[in-house]
Amino acid sequence: MRIKTIFCLLALTTILLSGCMYPNKDLSKNQIPYKDQIQTVQTAVDSFRKDNGGILPIKTKEATTPLYQKYPIDFKKITPKYLAEPPGNAYENGGLFQYVLIDVETKPTVKLFDLRITETIREIKLRIKAYGYPPFKKKIAENVYSIDFKKLGFDAPPYAVSPFTNQNLPFVITGDAEVYVDYSSDLYQALKKGTFQVKPGEDIRSILINDSMFVPSYSLPYTVDITRKQPVFLEKK
Repeated sequence: MRIKTIFCLLALTTILLSGCMYPNKDLSKNQIPYKDQIQTVQTAVDSFRKDNGGILPIKTKEATTPLYQKYPIDFKKITPKYLAEPPGNAYENGGLFQYVLIDVETKPTVKLFDLRITETIREIKLRIKAYGYPPFKKKIAENVYSIDFKKLGFDAPPYAVSPFTNQNLPFVITGDAEVYVDYSSDLYQALKKGTFQVKPGEDIRSILINDSMFVPSYSLPYTVDITRKQPVFLEKK
C-alpha cells in the first residue's frame, strides 16, 4: 500500500508541476511546430553568425551532453536585434519545443527538440526512485534494457509519440538508470524506404532528421546490422 500511495502522490505532483511549467500550454501556438517559425529562427541564427565571425548563438553545455541537446539556441543573443521574440512554441515563450542546432561544424541548422517527452521521463524516474532501484525486465543490447512498468505501478507501459512517424515508441533504460526513447522502429522504416549510405559502427540517427523539423529527443546512438538490415544500439568501445 505504501508504494502505491507514493506512486499516486508522484503522479499528482507531476500533473501539478506540468500545469505550473506551462500555463499557456493549451494555446495552439505553443503546441504546433511551424516551418516558417523554424525558418525565421534560422535566418536570425545565420545573421548573428555572419555578424559575429562565425560564432553561434547557443548556450554553453558540458562536453558530455547528449548530441541533440548539446546546442540549444540562446534566444537572448538574437532578440530583439535579429528576432523580435522567441517563437510562441519555444520553451522560452511557454511552448513545448526547444530550438536546437545540428551540424554546427559544417552547416548549422535549426531543429526542434520535443519537450513533451520530458514529463513522462521525469515521472518514470520519480517512480524508479520511489521503488528503490531500476526494475530491469529484458536485456535488449549491451547496457540497454526494457523496463518492468508493472513494478512501477503503471497500468500500461507509457510511450512517446514519434515526431517522425506518429507511432508510439517504447522507453528503455540503461544500467545507470537513465531513461531513453527507443527509435528502432522509426529507424527501421527509414532504412527500408531510403537509399542511405550507412556503415556498421556509424551513428545512423541522422537519417531521421533529413526531412524532418525534429531531432530524436532523448535517444541513444544507433548503428546498422548489415546482415539483418536492421538498426541496433551502438555499443561504446
